[in-house]
Amino acid sequence: MSCLKLGIPKGSLQDATIELFGKAGWRVSVNPRSYFPGIDDPELECMLVRAQEMARYVESGALDAGLTGKDWILETGADVEEVAELVYSKTSLGRVRWVLAVAEDSEAHSVRDLEGKVIATEAVRMTEKYLSQNGVRARVEFSWGATEVKVPELADAIVEVTETGASLRANHLRVIETLLESAPWFIANRGAWKNGWKRQKIVNMVLLLEGAIKAYSRVGLLINVRRDDLEKVLGTLPALRHPTVSHLSDPDWLAINTIVEEAIVRQLIPKLKSAGAEGIVEYPLNKVVY
Repeated sequence: MSCLKLGIPKGSLQDATIELFGKAGWRVSVNPRSYFPGIDDPELECMLVRAQEMARYVESGALDAGLTGKDWILETGADVEEVAELVYSKTSLGRVRWVLAVAEDSEAHSVRDLEGKVIATEAVRMTEKYLSQNGVRARVEFSWGATEVKVPELADAIVEVTETGASLRANHLRVIETLLESAPWFIANRGAWKNGWKRQKIVNMVLLLEGAIKAYSRVGLLINVRRDDLEKVLGTLPALRHPTVSHLSDPDWLAINTIVEEAIVRQLIPKLKSAGAEGIVEYPLNKVVY
């Protein structure tokens, strides 16, 4: 039986990735003593790999495919097939930012104010490229962790990844520039991408993963409505696509099935009720595939 070797990011993205795979239809089980999670698909073999190293292992063929951030693809310079961007993170469905930050009371207000200074970061290559693009010469030091606490005693500035900025603010740091916005990408080994079976497996997986991401922020609505009130109710719905309208056993009544953004449901349901809708049922979604 053919098998695809898949890398799952270990660390901050691990739980979010496993949850995403669950919504997409794959149950991944992690043993804390093993780097090889179980998965309920005999055509997949999983391995936990740090996102920082994923692209290198996919490039070398040790893995056929994997998920890692665009930031780490750029940082490693790995030659991989970038199949699809999957916008999710450990706490949200947004992108993360790599930012240049200094102490709150620092006199620096742009990267040009860091000429001759020391910058600590895990993303050395990315930072050096950014400095070069801006004509700034500074010493970039690799940080093994806890980068936020190194200013001002050990470094004049840091380049660090953030989602909300809360950790930076808690450590009395101020963002002065954004180097890059990043999100996870599904990447593949060039050779694996040329293999017909592996390519189709990857394409199918990406389709379902993208469908799961689309479903995160949406819900389904089932609505009963009198035929005379149909147009008024339909006018209230900001449908994802044209809603499905079907007949009920009572010829005077119709059923509407649609998908909407979850964030608007609390405002939408009272409006639907006022427009004549009844029997409104909200239900969760696992996947939305166009």
